[in-house]
This record gives sequence, C-alpha cells and structure tokens, in this order.
Amino acid sequence: MTPIVVKLGGSLAASPQLPRLLEQLAAVPKLVIVPGGGPFADSVRLAQKEHGFDDAAAHDMALLAMAQFGRMLAAQAGFRAAWGAERLAAELARSQRQAPLVWLPDPATDALEVERSWRITGDSLALWLAHRIGACRLVLLKSCPIPTADLSALATAKIVDEIFPAMAQTYADIGIGAIDATHATHLRDELEGCFAPSLAQKKPGEIAVF
Repeated sequence: MTPIVVKLGGSLAASPQLPRLLEQLAAVPKLVIVPGGGPFADSVRLAQKEHGFDDAAAHDMALLAMAQFGRMLAAQAGFRAAWGAERLAAELARSQRQAPLVWLPDPATDALEVERSWRITGDSLALWLAHRIGACRLVLLKSCPIPTADLSALATAKIVDEIFPAMAQTYADIGIGAIDATHATHLRDELEGCFAPSLAQKKPGEIAVF
C-alpha cells in the first residue's frame, strides 16, 4: 500500500477543529502529513519586512517554519516525525507501524530544485514530497470552502499557490484532492471519497473536491 500524503494547512493551527482533525487522521493507515507554516511562517514574513533579507532566505526559513509547526503537531497528537524527505522515505520503508508520519522539511536537502520564493507554499512542497516518496494520492486540507475543481481558478483565488497548477501537470500521475477541513465530519471517509470513481480527476487542470 502506497502512502497517502495529506497537506494540513497552516491556517488550521488556530482552528478549534485541529484536535479533532488530528484524532481522525490518526486512524488513517500509511499516512504522511505535510504541515503548513502556520504562525511560524507569519513570523518569517514579518521578519523579512523588518530586516529586508531576500526571498531565497525567506524560503529556507519558511521550510523551517513548516518543520516547527510539524514538530508541534507530532507532539500534540503523538505522531512520528522525520527530518527531511530522505529520512522520511527510509522510515516508511523500514517501519510497518500505522501511526501517521509528519515531514519536517530540511532546507539543506529537500526540494532544492523548486523555486525559492513566496510563490511556492506548502501545497507545492507537499506535491513534491508525494512524488519523492512514490505516493499516488495527495489531499489538501484547507480552512475554507473549495469552490471549484479547476486548479488555475484555485490559484487565482489564492486557495493554492500559483506554482501548484504547473507542478500538478508535471506530476500528473499523482491524484489530487481538496477538502474544507473545517466542515469535515468523518475525515477518513472523506479522504477516501476524494478518489471515488465519481470524483476522481477526469481532465488536466482539475482536482477532486470533497
């Protein structure tokens, strides 16, 4: 069974639904969680505004912000965590344990080929990781309604980052879904529902919405 990658949006850090979401994610087998940056990424944006360092440095710091939020989630929920994609892949291959595994991005080793700017967020990095570890499915957990399946429209609305539609074309073998996590009631069923035949991706540029 290949892993399922779930990107847990950083905006969910402040949601009262977060403990319930983590509890439900704990029941999903072979799960890899990609954390957003949450309040830690907001601190990077503020620091860049105050100190004027370039976007390349901000990108590296944003990956570390994702790692901070991920470490918090792992501690809060009792999940496993792995620094860097290589260690995460090795842990997946080594261990048959079912507890979710949280990716802590390492800017020294991970996604070195992607653009280092604010045009890319944890959404595209989650897609990069899914490709890196051989996952067939990626689900984006958002804190807002998903009004359309069209990726270009979602990027225009800033629901996904502007790099994501092109990257989704590059990694077209990965099925992509999106869920408004603030209204999810049975998350395991909804994760599976993203890839039901009636909701599966049918044409380029679209994702499954549940």
